[in-house]
Amino acid sequence: MSKTLAVLSGYGALELKQAYRKNMLIGMFIASGLHLVLIGGVMLINILSSKPPEAVGRIVLETTADLGAPPTLSAQDIPIPVQMMQRAQPTVGVPTPVPDEEAPEEDEDFVTMDDLAAMAAPPPVMDLDDMGDQEIVIENMEELLPSPDEFVAYEEAPEKIEDIHPDYPEMARRAGIEGVVWVNALVDKEGKVRDVQILKDSGANAGFEESAIEAAKKTVWKPAISNGQPVATWVSYRIIFTLKGGG
Repeated sequence: MSKTLAVLSGYGALELKQAYRKNMLIGMFIASGLHLVLIGGVMLINILSSKPPEAVGRIVLETTADLGAPPTLSAQDIPIPVQMMQRAQPTVGVPTPVPDEEAPEEDEDFVTMDDLAAMAAPPPVMDLDDMGDQEIVIENMEELLPSPDEFVAYEEAPEKIEDIHPDYPEMARRAGIEGVVWVNALVDKEGKVRDVQILKDSGANAGFEESAIEAAKKTVWKPAISNGQPVATWVSYRIIFTLKGGG
């Protein structure tokens, strides 16, 4: 073998290389054929094992009305049984025979609808203009005053116009006792004190509370203002008893 032929054919035995390529092609064809045979066999088995659909009968429709309503609409047409309750017949007002001695007298009076309307109280007046020139009189003024625990809204708080200093109790003066009393005063729309209560006493039991109540009742106030109108309200403040200021 010449040098040129060895270069073109490569190194090694040329006969072995040619046999290898031939065997390689034969093996590829055999493997492809096996795969095709396997796939074809599986498809043939599926075709042979499948059964044709059984006939369910022949339905002949002459018109579209023979189709009927859809299932949802047909379900709504089914009547729902409703159990009706039997109402008892009224027994009131059914005349029953009674003996003559138990029958009511013919001249007995019965209350009519007009009599009931006359007995009813007249409706309250909702508009003051309907009162006309009639005078409005409030018999119990105390009912219009707020209670101590009732909240009254106002824009301007009450202010003292004339503050009355309480008299110093003589017993406390001799004993050299001083004290502080908290009072709760009801100031009406005119600024007058209508009631006074003790919120917190002095604890000295020397007459401070009585003197504080008397002074609070004489105090003159400017009433509280709500929506531009005076209103009655309760005012809490303290009264100090001290010997330095002379009572």
